[in-house]
Amino acid sequence: MVAVLALAGIVVSLMQTLVIPIVPELPKLLHAPASDTAWAVTATLLAAAVATPVVGRLGDMVGKRRMLLTSIVLLVAGSVVCALADSLVPMIIGRALQGLSAAVVPLGISILRDTVPADKLAGATAVMSASLGVGGALGLPTAAFIADNWDWHILFWTSATLGVVSFLLVLSLVPESRNRVGGRFDLVGSLGLSAGLVSLLLAVSKGADWGWTSATTVGLGAAAVLILASWGRWELKAKQPLVDLRTTARPQVLFTNLASIALGFSMFAMSLVLPQLLQLPEQTGYGLGRSMLTVGLVLAPQGLVMMVMSAASAKVTKAKGPKVTLMIGALIVASGYGLNILLMSEVWHLILVSCVIGAGVGFTYGALPALIMGAVDPSQTGAANSLNTLMRSLGTSFASAIAGVILAQMTTDFGGYALPSENGFKVVMAIGAGAALAAFLLATFIPRHRAADPAELAEGADGAVPVEA
Repeated sequence: MVAVLALAGIVVSLMQTLVIPIVPELPKLLHAPASDTAWAVTATLLAAAVATPVVGRLGDMVGKRRMLLTSIVLLVAGSVVCALADSLVPMIIGRALQGLSAAVVPLGISILRDTVPADKLAGATAVMSASLGVGGALGLPTAAFIADNWDWHILFWTSATLGVVSFLLVLSLVPESRNRVGGRFDLVGSLGLSAGLVSLLLAVSKGADWGWTSATTVGLGAAAVLILASWGRWELKAKQPLVDLRTTARPQVLFTNLASIALGFSMFAMSLVLPQLLQLPEQTGYGLGRSMLTVGLVLAPQGLVMMVMSAASAKVTKAKGPKVTLMIGALIVASGYGLNILLMSEVWHLILVSCVIGAGVGFTYGALPALIMGAVDPSQTGAANSLNTLMRSLGTSFASAIAGVILAQMTTDFGGYALPSENGFKVVMAIGAGAALAAFLLATFIPRHRAADPAELAEGADGAVPVEA
C-alpha cells in the first residue's frame, strides 16, 4: 500500500515537470504568443492551489481514498485533453485539470495515518512525502528525452497511462479510511479561499509580466488581502469550517506551516538556478552550455538521494522527534546552497550540490507531515496536510517571483542580449540559503512533542496535542 500511494505521488509530480522541456517551444506548437502560452504553467499552479485545501477537506468528510481516486481521474482527464490539444485553449484546460490532482500526496499521507501501524508511520509518511521530489527529478530527463526524440503529445499520453495504472492499483490495494467526519461542506469558505489564493498567486506569478506597480498587480494584491481577511472571519464563525483556524494557530501547526513556506522558497530557488547555469553558453565564463536532457540527468540523482534520506529521516524522527529532523534537514539545505556559491564551474559541482540539497529535502519532507499529524485530530488530517502542502506551494511561488526580479536586474551583456550574471545567481543562492536558515529558526519555536500516535489521537475527544515526553 505504501508503494502504491508513493507511485501515485510520483505520477502527480511527473505531471508537473513533463511540460518544462517544451515551454520554450509552446508558442510555435500552439500557434500563440509566449505571453499567452505561459498560462499553460500558470493554470496548473492556480488549479493546484485551489484544489489542495478543498479536496483535503472533502477527504476528511466523504473518504480519503474516494477523493484520491477522483484526483487521479482528473489527472488522467487533463492528460488526455493535453495529448489531443493543438491549440492554446484545450492545453490550458488540460493543464488546469492536471493541477486539480495536486492533493494526491497529502491525501496519501492522511490514508497512511489511518491505516499504517504507529511504529511504521514515520517511515511510510517520509516515503510518501519524498515521492514529490523523486517524480520531479526523474520526470525532467524523461520528458526531455521524449521531447527530443518523439512528438510532444507523447508526454501527455505517458502521463495518462501512468495515471490509469496508478488508479487501478489504488482501487485494488488501498483500503478506504474509516475516519470520516461527515457534516456539511463549507462552500462559502471554499469559494472565499479560492478567490483569495487565485488573486494572490496571479499577482505573484504574473507581476513581472504586468509590472509590479501596475494597477492589475496592485489591485490583485489588495483584493487578496481583503478576501483572505474576510475569509478568516468567516472560518472562525463557521460551525464546520473548511480550515479550522484555531487548530492552525496551535504553535506546532503554525510554525510548521511557516517553516514550510520558507522551505518551499528555498527548494525552488535551486530549480531556478541550476538549469540556467547548465544551459547558458560557455562563452559567458560561468555557463556550461549543456542541453535540457543533460539538465535532467544532472538533477535526477537528487530524487534518488531524497528517497534514500527519507528512510534516514524516519529513524531520526523515531529517536529524536520530527522537530529535530526538520532542523537537521534545513541546515543541510542551507549548506548545499553555501556549497553552490563556491562550486558552480563544473557539471559534477552541480550534481554534488543538487544531491546535498536533495538530502536536506528528504529530511524536511519526512518531518513536516509527522509534525502536522502530531498536532491535529484524525478527523482533520486531510485538511491539515493539504494546507501544509499549500504552504510549500506558496513558498515556491514567492521564490519564482523574487528570483525572477533579481535575475532580471543583475544581468550581463552577451552579444547584445542581457543574460543573468554570475553574481545574480550567487545572490539567489544566498537567499535560498537564508530561507533554509529561516526554516531552521522557525522550527526552534515548535514545541518539543514526541512523535504522533494515531491511536492516542483517535481517543482524544478534542483533538488535543500529544503530551510532552
